[in-house]
Amino acid sequence: MINVDRVYQRVLTLANKEQRGYITPQEFNLYANQAQMDIFEQYFYDLNQFRRVPGNDTTHADMVDILEEKIGIFEVTSALTLVSNAEGFSSGDLNGLIRFYRLSNIRSGNTMMESVSRKDFRMFPNSPLTAPSATRPIYIVDTINNTLQIAGSALGTANIDYIQSPRDVNWTYIIVGEKALLNATALDYQDFDLHPSEETKLVVKILTLAGFTLKDPNLYQAAAAEDTKNIQQEKQ
Repeated sequence: MINVDRVYQRVLTLANKEQRGYITPQEFNLYANQAQMDIFEQYFYDLNQFRRVPGNDTTHADMVDILEEKIGIFEVTSALTLVSNAEGFSSGDLNGLIRFYRLSNIRSGNTMMESVSRKDFRMFPNSPLTAPSATRPIYIVDTINNTLQIAGSALGTANIDYIQSPRDVNWTYIIVGEKALLNATALDYQDFDLHPSEETKLVVKILTLAGFTLKDPNLYQAAAAEDTKNIQQEKQ
């Protein structure tokens, strides 16, 4: 995790340099959540890219390992209740999973289920060679309704490995003498969920967003240039 107050103070210090303006707590929370989600979603695009190139012998320099470590913070396992539907398959509602973002694996007992295309899901049961069974269950995810359909498993539950989205960041405060002061004991106070190594990137991205609000092209351009530099260094 990354302390939200430390990030806010760094952002204020840089934004107020040369009297560039003040970022309110409401604005900061808005930018902070957008920046966190941008960084989080970029993990998956980068992971696909880096998996196409060989890693080196040093684990810490292998971007695949680094990205998987950062994503691993959000990986959880949960039991999902399955019900039979009118088509003879089993289905489960993914909306009941806490902050569900992306599916990793599904297991029926100790058997790993196979993800297939929607076409194959309909075609496989019609052939003896490909028909799903208790030893080879298959599944598809309905991304529109956020539901899971399974063929071949007679169990009433499935074990789901999935990735959660980050929790909403919230720099909570009280007003004292017309000044906002941190209230870290508030029930809705929330730090960043990202890996500690992302702190500087968060500061840069928040400053980039703040540059628009403050109507300061210099602040925006400086932050954007730093963000581009960080991305290029990571992909070397």
